[in-house]
Amino acid sequence: MSYLPTLQELITSSVMPDIEDRMDELYAIIADKKNTSLQEAKDELDDLTAFRDDLKEILVDIECNEITEDECKELIEDILEAKQADDE
Repeated sequence: MSYLPTLQELITSSVMPDIEDRMDELYAIIADKKNTSLQEAKDELDDLTAFRDDLKEILVDIECNEITEDECKELIEDILEAKQADDE
């Protein structure tokens, strides 16, 4: 079983949309300058932007076959574990 398409699907269909949705929420918080958690929102936005950029690099690595099956499997496990923690 190849983990490459599974990882690619997980990133593009699940993780990236979740990140984009949260980034939109953070942009709204930042736009409402009265919000007391403005710096927290900016910090989280910076973190999510960096994470999104990392995921885009992984997608490029998948397209170029520059990622091993073991790396894909590990990333899938990490993503699923993180999503499960978020759901709790």
